[in-house]
Amino acid sequence: MNILLSGVVNDSIVDGKGIRFTIFTQGCPHHCPKCHNPQTHDTNGGYYENTENIIAMIAENPLLDGITFSGGEPFEQPLPCAIIAQEAKNMGLNVWAYTGYTWEELLCKNDSNIQKLLGCVDVLVDGKFVYELRSLDIHFRGSSNQRIIDVQKSISQNCVVLFE
Repeated sequence: MNILLSGVVNDSIVDGKGIRFTIFTQGCPHHCPKCHNPQTHDTNGGYYENTENIIAMIAENPLLDGITFSGGEPFEQPLPCAIIAQEAKNMGLNVWAYTGYTWEELLCKNDSNIQKLLGCVDVLVDGKFVYELRSLDIHFRGSSNQRIIDVQKSISQNCVVLFE
């Protein structure tokens, strides 16, 4: 299966805890003012990559602690992201995802592919980037309105549980 990408980074240390393989999806409906990755907004930009090739790249790096989906908006392409995430989990890696949607908005979409992706995600950073709330003092978020959510605890407890 193909996924539309802006790019990948094989050894990020800023997109979650540990050393990460970060997948920047292409296409974003949020268009947050002063976004850090505005080149990822256009759904006609980027390039297509096969999910099997991405999985192979992940498997080739023995130093990884996990993978991170960033954007663009990963939840606009939930099925290919879920395929990659499941394989990363099978390799013993943790999965983080950044989204401009809130947790509640994702759950309201009632999309089985979004649910499949959430089932593989360990940590979700949710909410639109708000330039007026940006801070260099907060880790793994661009603005203070964004939450870092422990997805599996949130699913099992049926409420938002913040990641510690």
